Amino acid sequence: MSTYLLRGAAVAALSLALTLSGCALPERQPAVPVTDTTRAVVPGLPANVRYWVGSDISEFAREGLESVRREQAYRARQGLRGPLPPAHFLALSGGGDDGAFGAGLLNGWSATGTRPVFKGVTGISTGALIAPFAFLGPEYDAVLKEVYTGTRQSDIFHQRSALAAINNDGMADTRPLWTLLGRYVDDAFLKRVADEYAQGRLLLIATTDIDARRPVIWNMGAIAASGAPGAAALFRSIMLASASIPGAFPPVMIDVEVDGRRYQEMHVDGGTAAQVFLYPPALDLKALGRQQGLTRERHAWIIRNARLDPEWASVERRTLDIAARAVSSLILTQGIGDLYRIYATTQRDGVDYNLAYIGKDFTVEHKEDFDPDYMRPLFEYGERLARAGYPWQKAPPGYVAPAATPGARVATGR
Repeated sequence: MSTYLLRGAAVAALSLALTLSGCALPERQPAVPVTDTTRAVVPGLPANVRYWVGSDISEFAREGLESVRREQAYRARQGLRGPLPPAHFLALSGGGDDGAFGAGLLNGWSATGTRPVFKGVTGISTGALIAPFAFLGPEYDAVLKEVYTGTRQSDIFHQRSALAAINNDGMADTRPLWTLLGRYVDDAFLKRVADEYAQGRLLLIATTDIDARRPVIWNMGAIAASGAPGAAALFRSIMLASASIPGAFPPVMIDVEVDGRRYQEMHVDGGTAAQVFLYPPALDLKALGRQQGLTRERHAWIIRNARLDPEWASVERRTLDIAARAVSSLILTQGIGDLYRIYATTQRDGVDYNLAYIGKDFTVEHKEDFDPDYMRPLFEYGERLARAGYPWQKAPPGYVAPAATPGARVATGR
């Protein structure tokens, strides 16, 4: 997250302690009562369009099993026999304009001819903006290149006045990003996503319900396949919400119902809950596969759109600079923690772990948000590394695997 965005979030957080009579805040419908949080549904859509994974994960597990059934049915229609092929999962992290790294990496990976068709793609924040295009494959690489090399700050947000910290819901207006999403994510785009969903593939994006302080995983394929009026608008809203940094960008309001009564949920950046996710750790993938008689090779590809080494900076002795630096440090350590959590989960479940991130050798200075003079070299950096055969890391940074016990069997993911 950039200095500007962090300062905007810090200003908004500090302003919560202020009261200013006569200020009219943006209106909203009532929030969902705490006792009904997980009972709220999006009107006109099936229940499987989203999951509250912090509680019962049985519905999430059921969707995973159903995706395999759809895959098997699709293979049968194609005349394909034999065991299921290896399953590849792509996890795309947050990182603001550092998403240019992931976009470049995917482009370069496509150029090698070795990029797999992903069984599942997950995204948070800038990763949520990349994920739908990565899900649909190399055909959309050009879109990722255009967005992450030619986009400017004015294409993403318009800065509001300092008073927005008190009388508005974000320091910037993200209508430009909404317009940008509308150029690509339309009904035809959703039809493509729905077709892939019918073949057993999954596209998942995470947001955070800030009222409930809980992450929500949205089943974007189910939304696309629903055929519901307004599905494309909801699809774009979720992408926008996942990238809406609290305080810096306005939240996205989602209309829901409980027993016919209408409420609104306030959704913000999924990065407030995690920087990257693969699947809920409570889901024991290996045990579930054995229980259902489903065995296959599995690979996880995690792209962290950020550096993992602490970048030194001389911090001014000023409240907002100190707060911004502290928040950026928190994001760094949270992201590393997420990588360790995913690693522990994959090792338990026999999933091959592969990690990519921005290395120390990328030294272009970041002067402002969404600056093509920064994003273009970062895109080219990721693309170049992928074309050369990216050296995917087999463990999180700093982790030293224990020495193998003589005679021990090596997990293969089967």
